[in-house]
Amino acid sequence: MPNAPRKILHVDMDAFYASVEQRDDPSLRGKPVVVAWRGARSVVCAASYEARKFGVRSAMPAVRAERLCPQAIFVPPDFVRYKAASRHVREIFARHTDLIEPLSLDEAYLDVTATKTGLPSATATADAIRAAIREETQLTASAGVAPNKFLAKIASDWNKPDGLFVIRPHQILDFLSPLPVNRLPGVGKVMETKLDALGITTVGHLRNFSMLELEQRFGRWGRRLHELSLGIDDHPVQPNQLAMQVSSEDTFEHDLTLDELEPHIRRLAEKTWVAQEREVQRGRIARTIVLKLKTADFHTLTRSLTPSMRPRSAAELADLACALRERVERDASSRYRLVGVGLSGFVDQDSFMAQSDLFDNSSLRL
Repeated sequence: MPNAPRKILHVDMDAFYASVEQRDDPSLRGKPVVVAWRGARSVVCAASYEARKFGVRSAMPAVRAERLCPQAIFVPPDFVRYKAASRHVREIFARHTDLIEPLSLDEAYLDVTATKTGLPSATATADAIRAAIREETQLTASAGVAPNKFLAKIASDWNKPDGLFVIRPHQILDFLSPLPVNRLPGVGKVMETKLDALGITTVGHLRNFSMLELEQRFGRWGRRLHELSLGIDDHPVQPNQLAMQVSSEDTFEHDLTLDELEPHIRRLAEKTWVAQEREVQRGRIARTIVLKLKTADFHTLTRSLTPSMRPRSAAELADLACALRERVERDASSRYRLVGVGLSGFVDQDSFMAQSDLFDNSSLRL
């Protein structure tokens, strides 16, 4: 017998950072709010719906946002408050299911095939979650309900803001057919151009191509495209995904030389050290130190080191990250617009201790 369809929610907070600012400062309500530092190097973290009417979007240079909306109110981001609101929202999710896969502070997948509350449907669960978010946080969320993750994510965007959209199993093909092919996950501008050359502009057009033909043209990605055109996505909701890397980075108002980066590296190392302590509490130890640089002409460089002894403090992490500058094969006068400090190569604590013992015993035998 085939498995029963999953019931998946994708919950997406509406203009999250900007909405938190408007909630906490009533004078901002109803006004075009842009969460960003002012300046040539700043980018938009979030924009209220009032600002979006002028074309302001997340990740846009702040200078461009100011040109598009001269009357915008710029508010510097306050991630402490955003994280507190996000924790509250996740507590609401956890009342209904333990199968929660956060994607960021403001969105998550939930598997509500079986719930803790006994509500009669996934739609009722989505309604209850959105109502609790509104009542307890004074924020709004949009939700999509569908048999799988990729459809639920499309659905959550359908009636934004403060909306709910449901795609039932029997509606999948009819829903997908007229959608532009770029609504499928993974179809960016390059793939969209390639598909357009084949006369494929909608998901319905894509479905008319056989899986074999798509696979011959695009390899395994062709198979995936065919599955998506049919609404097939078997990826489960994955709670408690482990971090591959923890890092902190900063973009400067003025480009800096390598020698001028040290105080910034030390400041970012402190932030990264605090972040990795959460992984240590989970029994995970990072082995590799990563220094990330972005040049004035937007080239990204990374240098990494896996020492035999891991750093024991933020200061030691900073020392090792600063030393990685010596591995940058560029002229000393080269300038950089961004620096980041990261920790990666996580292993479980028992494995790390066993490796440490091995190194210690080897050195004794030598």
